[in-house]
Amino acid sequence: MDHGSMNGMNMAPSSNLNSTMGAMGHKKMMMHMTFYWGKNALILFNGWPGTHTGMYVLSLIFVFLMAFSVEGFSRSRFAKDNGRNVVVSGVMLTLLHTVRMGLAYLIMLAVMSFNAGVFIAAIAGHAIGFFVFGTGVFIKGSQDPGKTSDLPPMSC
Repeated sequence: MDHGSMNGMNMAPSSNLNSTMGAMGHKKMMMHMTFYWGKNALILFNGWPGTHTGMYVLSLIFVFLMAFSVEGFSRSRFAKDNGRNVVVSGVMLTLLHTVRMGLAYLIMLAVMSFNAGVFIAAIAGHAIGFFVFGTGVFIKGSQDPGKTSDLPPMSC
């Protein structure tokens, strides 16, 4: 077995990787490993938002709304605890938890683009979402003070 290959795969140094990638027609993309400012970012999907300022602003709004929604789902009171329809209530809570976790992971991946604007949009979405849904400022009527959500708290 050749030291430079493994199961027929060429384990070439990175200098050869550039020429190999060029031969296949792919561009080598540099991924940022530190925070940077700028509209030319790659967020969540290949080619999105692109190089247009309007699409970058739209992507910031999208990240903001996802973070805002996570806070809303984290403090939702959708399930009625009346003792009946336990299975339906359980399925609904499972779906809400799935959506909440999916959005949270998408936000995490967007922030991993290391774009400072995306980071600020995510933090602002969580902060304003908490202010609206978590502080009780906008709640009218009586709520059970002991129960803030149907879903358990998010933890890592």
